Amino acid sequence: MLLEEFKILRAENIDILKSLALTQEELAKEGKHPQLGSVTLKNLLAAWTIHDLSHINQITRVLAKYLKHDVGPWEAYLTVIKS
Repeated sequence: MLLEEFKILRAENIDILKSLALTQEELAKEGKHPQLGSVTLKNLLAAWTIHDLSHINQITRVLAKYLKHDVGPWEAYLTVIKS
């Protein structure tokens, strides 16, 4: 299943990042992005993390909407259905 593959790949990538044992100095190193200009490694890693979380949020919303008609009167309290 795709979620299982995602879980495995994510764990492997996190292990790789951990093995790098990046220091605060390394995270502060800058690079040039063609549109954004100067960015740090910390900026890039944070953006990747939020990108992944955005996909998890999308999955959550789709699953919640799938169950929307089964929650009955609790629908008014479940804001994920409304997003």
